Amino acid sequence: MFNKLYSNVKNFIVENYKFLIIWGIIIFLFFYEFPFVIYTPGGIVNLEDRIEVENSRDTEGSLNMSYVSLVKGTLPMILLSYCLPNWDLVKSSEITAPDESVDELLELEKLYMQSSIDNATILAYEKAGKELNITREVNNIVYISDDADTDLEIYDELLTADGIEVNDVAELREIVNSKNEGDSITFLVNRNGKEKECSAKIYNTEDGLKVGVSFLTTYEYETNPEISVATKASESGSSGGLMLTLAIYNAITDEDITKGRTIVGTGTISLDGTIGAIDGVKYKILGAVKSDAEIFLCPMENYKEALSVKEEFDLDIEIHGVATFDEALEYLEN
Repeated sequence: MFNKLYSNVKNFIVENYKFLIIWGIIIFLFFYEFPFVIYTPGGIVNLEDRIEVENSRDTEGSLNMSYVSLVKGTLPMILLSYCLPNWDLVKSSEITAPDESVDELLELEKLYMQSSIDNATILAYEKAGKELNITREVNNIVYISDDADTDLEIYDELLTADGIEVNDVAELREIVNSKNEGDSITFLVNRNGKEKECSAKIYNTEDGLKVGVSFLTTYEYETNPEISVATKASESGSSGGLMLTLAIYNAITDEDITKGRTIVGTGTISLDGTIGAIDGVKYKILGAVKSDAEIFLCPMENYKEALSVKEEFDLDIEIHGVATFDEALEYLEN
């Protein structure tokens, strides 16, 4: 029986090898990822649909975060980028670190998104005068310089440096500055659930002594009222921080700051309320207009670029630049 099956398969291949080769080439070209990505106008996410709060109320309008669509560089998508307006082809090397793939970049961006959600929640509860108790801080290694001499790895959870608990970048910088060039710092990290001792050698740069690593802090906390923020597996990045903070604040306070308007925005958020610059303003504004947004909030660093996009495409949308959460809140309230 096996010999008969083998014979039938062999005959089929011999008789149809040209057809099979052509189909193999087509499948390869359609699914092989070339070293490019395509940026396209995204859309908006109504954050009221993502935030669950005890005893929440409905809003008259909506607070939305805008996003950029990133498409991997398969042959059909690359060809489409030459035909469709505002589909911009970019080399993968322009958005990734050396030896980093696009998939690895997107995975790291998920960590930045979690940090953004944490910052937004903590800040919104503080501004609203609601209860929030931080129960744990997690310091994740997110960057290692090519110049670093270390066995630390991306995603290591930093526990101590030379036996000292490190809670922010300033504390690590203080430890580094207490040493000399060529000295080593011993780190205790949590790697895949196990504690491991690592080291990093100090070197000198134009900006002072470095170990060539940086970390990002995420938090675990308890809130009153309880809150949860839902995300999708396809989402990543920290640029939704501003709008998340506004949406959480709006969900846990009595006043509806939307006042019936469709408000879209972008910008990172820090625990002190500072709004940081983002990339992809053009695609986010175009996505907002496509969704009939009335107001677009953006970081002050991106304001001039946003205005030029509005003028270039003759867009009917109000654009307002903000530097802090307080500025954004005051603008919407007034």
